[in-house]
Formats: sequence, C-alpha cells, structure tokens
Amino acid sequence: MTYFNDIPGSNNWDMVKPINKGWSNDKKYYIKTIDGKELLLRISDITQYENKKEEFESLKLFTNMDILMSRPIDFGICNNGQLVYSLLTWINGEDAEVILPKLDNKEQYSLGAKAGAFLKQIHRVPAPQSLSNWSEKYNHKIDIKIANYKACGIHIHGADRIIEYIEHNRSLLLNRPQTFQHGDYHVGNMIITPEGELGIIDFNRMDYGDPWEEFNRITFCASISPTFASGYIHGYFDNIVPDLFFRLMALYIATNQISSIPWAIPFGEREVNTMLKQAQSVLKWYDDFKTYIPNWYVPDYV
Repeated sequence: MTYFNDIPGSNNWDMVKPINKGWSNDKKYYIKTIDGKELLLRISDITQYENKKEEFESLKLFTNMDILMSRPIDFGICNNGQLVYSLLTWINGEDAEVILPKLDNKEQYSLGAKAGAFLKQIHRVPAPQSLSNWSEKYNHKIDIKIANYKACGIHIHGADRIIEYIEHNRSLLLNRPQTFQHGDYHVGNMIITPEGELGIIDFNRMDYGDPWEEFNRITFCASISPTFASGYIHGYFDNIVPDLFFRLMALYIATNQISSIPWAIPFGEREVNTMLKQAQSVLKWYDDFKTYIPNWYVPDYV
C-alpha cells in the first residue's frame, strides 16, 4: 500500500494484511517481513498524533515487566503527513474468547489467575500527581451516564435497581488510589498462544484512574468463563480478596451497564440487543443488586 512507503523499513515487508476486528478507530495490519519477522501496524489520522504518541510511549513503561504483550518498535508520521503509525511486536495466537471454552476448568482458572497477575503488574505504574480527585471525577461520570441512559429512549428491565445500587454506593469512591489503566481489560483483548500462554493486546484505551475500575469489563470474561473470571480476581489479589473490592466492582459494573445502551445505539439494533441481554445477565448475577458478590464467583477453587 503506497501510503506506507515512507515508514522506515517498509521496503522489507513481504505481507501486509488488514485486521478487521475490534472497536478501535485505528486501522490495524498484520505485517510479515522478508526475513520472517511478524509485526503489528496501527494507523491513525494525524489529528490523533498526541494521543497516539502518549499511547506508544506508555507501552515503554512495561519494558521490564514479565507480561506477554505487544512491545513498541517505532512511531511516526506517514502518508505525506496525513497519518500516524505505531509499529509493535506481534503476538501469535488466537482470541482468548474463542479458545477458553475449549479448555478444561483447571486451564481456564490458571489463565484467569495469570490475567489477574498481569493486571496487578500493569497497575504498578503510578498515575501523574496532577490528576483530579477520583471521587469527583467518577461521580461526575456517573451523573452523565445516568442522564444519557434516561434520555436515550431504550430502557433496561430492572434499571431502577441498578441505579439504586449506584446511588447508595457513591461514597465508596472516596479516597480511592489512581494508577495506570489498560482501559479495556477483558477476554476480547487477550490472546492465547499455541503454547498456552496468555498475551495482552490493545492498550489504545489506556487511561489513569482507580485500578479496581478495570474490573468493570469482567462481565465479558464471566459470560465466556466464570472459572476464568474467578481466577482473574484471585490472581490479582493473591487469593485474599477484600470485601470492599466486591462492593466497588459491583458499582463499576452497574455504572458500565447503564452506559452500555447509549453507547450501543450508534452501532445498531444488534449491539443494543447484546447489551440489553448482558444487563439481564448482570441483574441475575447480583440478584437484582440485592447482593454485591456475583453468583458466578467461585471463592475456593481447588
């Protein structure tokens, strides 16, 4: 493709194959070089330059961490100044959401524990000192999400119970620490290699905030494998899970669920129905939010 020609080393690329999956606005490509190296190329509009530079630089923070993930190689501008590119290492494997159901419970749990341990490492990267207060920031986010939900015209059966839980638990947000966040940590952004190793991909929604907020996407993990999701929690906490965590996870999941409907509307009816269905699953997990520990959670996995 001609608009890649000004990327250094592109004359050594033997194969450039589009990757048509994920929710990112980036265009993604699988690259194979003449000498057999495999790479991931992400392309964005030049208007995203500063965001993409921050994202690329943030990946360097994990250089010394024992996490299987795409590592940064090169960053710059291409296509006569119109596009931004990020070149990363490629992780060979299949999507975790496809592979997990084919594995036995022991393997699912072990990979979940590894996902939790990886996330714990990611959260060791500190947030900038200049960040605004988490409680103020997230309470403002809650206000917007509830208002958007009420205005969207599509309603979740049982939404009143979700909103009631949110309103009664806002005080839990006080004095929460903030760290680096992956931003979209769930099985859809995980790879399982042919050797059975777990890899983490797509840091393009990276942010800073309460590290426990990352568990708002565990719904996708639990839908695929409750065993994996339980292992994920245990791996993060080294099997000693504080009660406050479950209360906050329920708050973050509830908030995410309310916002999922307005988010899904631009993507069409199919995505809206997917989110409505997930909301009913979440209400069942939490017994209409009469409890804050989901019914899929396995406290003592042997």
